[in-house]
Amino acid sequence: MVKRNKAIVRGVLMLSYILIISIILFLISSLLNYFNTGADRSKILHTEVKKIDQYLPKIDWILNGNEGREINQQTLNSIENDYLDAWYVKHIAYKTNLKNGIEDYYTDNARQNIFNFITENKKQNTSIESTTLEHKPDILFFSEDGQLVVLEDKNVVEYKKILKDDKIVLEISEVSSYKIILLLEDGFWRIRHLVKESTKLLDKSVSPTPIHSLSIKGINYYPQATPWNMFGDDFNIQIIQKDFNIIKDANLNTIRIFIPYEDFGKAKVRQTKLNKLKQVLDAAEKSNLKVVITLFDFYGNYDVLDWTLNYKHAETIVSTFKNHNAILAWDLKNEPNLDFDSRGKENVISWLEHLIILIKKIDKKHGITIGWSNIESAHILEDKLDFISFHYYEDINKFEKSYNDLASKINHKPIILGEFGVSSYNGFWKPFGSSEEKQANYYKEMQKILSKKEIPFMSWTLYDFEDVPKEVVGKLPWRTNPQKRFGFINSKGTKKPSFEFISK
Repeated sequence: MVKRNKAIVRGVLMLSYILIISIILFLISSLLNYFNTGADRSKILHTEVKKIDQYLPKIDWILNGNEGREINQQTLNSIENDYLDAWYVKHIAYKTNLKNGIEDYYTDNARQNIFNFITENKKQNTSIESTTLEHKPDILFFSEDGQLVVLEDKNVVEYKKILKDDKIVLEISEVSSYKIILLLEDGFWRIRHLVKESTKLLDKSVSPTPIHSLSIKGINYYPQATPWNMFGDDFNIQIIQKDFNIIKDANLNTIRIFIPYEDFGKAKVRQTKLNKLKQVLDAAEKSNLKVVITLFDFYGNYDVLDWTLNYKHAETIVSTFKNHNAILAWDLKNEPNLDFDSRGKENVISWLEHLIILIKKIDKKHGITIGWSNIESAHILEDKLDFISFHYYEDINKFEKSYNDLASKINHKPIILGEFGVSSYNGFWKPFGSSEEKQANYYKEMQKILSKKEIPFMSWTLYDFEDVPKEVVGKLPWRTNPQKRFGFINSKGTKKPSFEFISK
């Protein structure tokens, strides 16, 4: 028995010895591996700033030479990345009143000013939501040892929204110039000094695009098999071209289409999507149809820190197609007033206003409008828009008076009925609903009014649909089923009685 116990003890000791040796060898191996591997900057930083996905203001370097050491492109790229990251983490800090990330992008002297500002804001229960939209930096001096840079950033376009007790107390857009000193520390550039040299209010005035008349007789368009997913995997330009011919033969001259923000790649617009959009525009031109492109479909955030991504998206699309012959106008956003309650009316309007300024800089040829969901909102930003567009799904008997009231308030700008229609659905979920005959009578009466008042129009929509995504009207069947039957052509491809009144 004693011998057996000794054997057990001896075995336990041997196993313990082997385990300890294994642990020591593992620790030594890990230590050697650490010393033989370059440090990962993303592990060093307190915050992993992925600027390419979060913050992309327009930046144009003024490359007219500098004093001191000559600067190469690699160094310039490094400075740009760290400089913009510094702006981004400061925006975050002022919004949240937290200090995360500041130490990574500012030296001791510079960060203390930011910390003091945050402390005071906390006391006052104040926060700042801000972003910069444009930078024009110019390197003035680069030290011979490659450790110090002095640059000037002129005409920085900034937007700030100051909140106290979670309520907006001030909203301001500025153009400012800064003098900045950056030091190279731990392998990346930190701001040592950032001094505002001048500032002025941003001039928000925009030049109108002359639009003398708009003889639009049009329709909002999706292919029947792919509603709200026109540019997806089932994209078929042959089907679209056939539909455009149907539209043209129906004596219409314009279509309105929609660009989904996320599906197109958000800030990094996918080339494959641009190629599909070009095919659609080419097909429209071939059918002698003009196109109103509605941007930012299925987008509804409006957060200030998203603005640079939104503008990069719009800039890419507008600059790519601004010279295409099929383009008639840009519709900035479909029914943005529906987001007033959930996102804040001031937020949405500010987002739209700055977007108008951006697109006007890029495209001075085509008009800009906004597809408001109702006639009551149609006057918003009228002084910035080239023509007014509203949607109407209310009582047909009140339409003419409502239109006359709006027209009396709008000064010398065309007004377009951007969407209108009625469903022919009459079924279990709406037993006392409409019918194809009632739908036809609705269009017959509407076309009389539109012709009498010479109102440009785009109806909703060419086809009945079998499926409606939940993002459109939710999942409730008494909402989705009527939405499927707004078309002039039914799901079997047969023209409904309303097709007789698709145009004036």
